[in-house]
Amino acid sequence: MDQTASWIATAATIIAACFTASNLGSRITGIGFIIFTIGSIAWFATGVLTGQPALVWTNAVMTLLNLFGVYRWLGRQAKLEEGATKAAEASASAPGDDLFPASSLTASRLLGRSGETLGNTVDAMLSCDGGRLRYLVVAQGGVAGVGETLRRVDWRYAGVSEGAVKTDLSPEQFERLPELQKDNWPGR
Repeated sequence: MDQTASWIATAATIIAACFTASNLGSRITGIGFIIFTIGSIAWFATGVLTGQPALVWTNAVMTLLNLFGVYRWLGRQAKLEEGATKAAEASASAPGDDLFPASSLTASRLLGRSGETLGNTVDAMLSCDGGRLRYLVVAQGGVAGVGETLRRVDWRYAGVSEGAVKTDLSPEQFERLPELQKDNWPGR
């Protein structure tokens, strides 16, 4: 029985780590914490069955922390994202400007002139005076951040249309934009 519990714990922990590390949004991260909870309960059982009090206590605490993660990502954060989405949808049929969640600027695809994906937005820099958006930081290529190239796209060449971040740049023009260092972005 203890071998079964330890293999369930091992599999759940590995799968949950993949879910949470992938940063694919609040729902996937929340599911990762549900799987982590299953893993910590299985590790708790393994500790009880094999007489390992440190494993029992560690995973009793981990179960509580994982349940907090479930609340945080499937409760609070999912509701915040839903609120932003509903506001953006409602603005499309209301008088005035359409709205777009600023948080989306840290995780949107940047579409080029012909609708092709040029990269993924990872951040946006705003002016402290007036809050004017100055530029986007866009990641291109790589896997999980390894080997990616960061480029600055001035906001005057980009915008939000139909719920997507778009630019009039062609792939060739985008490729000619200077590369940014991951830890040293322009101050202006």
